[in-house]
Amino acid sequence: MRAPTWDRATSGVCDGRMAAGGVAAVPLAARFAALWSSLERVGRDPSTGGYRRFAWTEADRALRDWFAGQAADRGMTCEVDRNGNLWAWDGEAADGAVVTGSHLDSVPDGGAFDGPLGVVSAFLAVDELRDRVDRPRRPVAVVAFADEEGARFGVACAGSRLLTGALDPAAARTLTDRDAVPLAEALRAAGVDPEGLGRDERALARIGAYVELHVEQGRALADLDAPVAVATAIVPHGRWHLAFRGAADHAGTTRLADRQDPMLPFAAAVTSARALAEQAGAVATVGRVQVAPNATNAVPAAVDAWLDARAADDAVLDALVAGVTEAAHAAAHGVQVTCTEESRSPAVRFDAALRDRIRAVLGDVPLLPTAAGHDAGILAAEVPAAMLFVRNPSGVSHSPAETADPEDCVAGIEALAAVLEELACR
Repeated sequence: MRAPTWDRATSGVCDGRMAAGGVAAVPLAARFAALWSSLERVGRDPSTGGYRRFAWTEADRALRDWFAGQAADRGMTCEVDRNGNLWAWDGEAADGAVVTGSHLDSVPDGGAFDGPLGVVSAFLAVDELRDRVDRPRRPVAVVAFADEEGARFGVACAGSRLLTGALDPAAARTLTDRDAVPLAEALRAAGVDPEGLGRDERALARIGAYVELHVEQGRALADLDAPVAVATAIVPHGRWHLAFRGAADHAGTTRLADRQDPMLPFAAAVTSARALAEQAGAVATVGRVQVAPNATNAVPAAVDAWLDARAADDAVLDALVAGVTEAAHAAAHGVQVTCTEESRSPAVRFDAALRDRIRAVLGDVPLLPTAAGHDAGILAAEVPAAMLFVRNPSGVSHSPAETADPEDCVAGIEALAAVLEELACR
């Protein structure tokens, strides 16, 4: 394993030094293991080993309580903003802060690391910073953004989109989950006023720089034999709802020529998505499907499917989605076909000056783009934002097989602490 190149002994401090007998008296690896294990059971499904940490559920409540507990243990002030995002302040909240964190929710049967690694690492990096520095020159905060995955209500990065105004609050309040529960109702049950949703100028002014640590969702670092990387960009991506409306009928007595079977244009959409993505060097996935009436001996009345598509640039992405829609219409056979954009993230290039400053601190670490969406990508339109990736040896993500080696996680925490020291103290 190639070690990170920054030198902790000579990294510099602001008006302080390593505190004797502080958290550094316990090895960072042991502190990471203990804090990581405190989250291990929350929202984990015993039958699959995956996590079901959906926004505004009991699992989410437990995670939010955990966050508040970690802040309290450190004497940090915990706040909930108008969009349900959690903030832990090391000292008084103020404008121009150095903010780090990620999210705590998951996709259905997701892995343990996607999101929580960034929040756990943020708290531990604050611990490291405290042991190095008496008083940073800039405020420092840890954040956990709400509903990053969009697994329950369908819109990814909902908390950060609402914060920046990228998601209309009126539209957000009407989003529903699979049980037809509106987001507004779920928020009220969790103690968040849905009428308060919307762009938060006060919270945005407090972010002088945002740095998110995340497990890599791919295997580039495994191939490069490096534990940590700095992100350069996020490729454009989005989610589209494909609705196919036909007519229910008997599977045995209805002639093929008389059917309005929504499965036919649905199948055309799925196969064309794969073919068009392959031609364009993009990726496209239909990972969620609902069929009604969902009976073996019935021609379906309706199929609802969700397309996730990602491409190197916006023009390629637009052409891909248009091609999928055209293929579905061509195979309609009397079925009504509609395609509705549910969320869209344009190409993001992270702040170059911040990226270069971070890399100067960390040394010769790789630079990587990503096709995965993140809260950092949403915030990048408003504030200087950057990302660190921690190696995922399998490259698997959004799955219980997602993993990161403990020593790489420690390397990531040390890198994040060095970045916080640079940004908050210089």
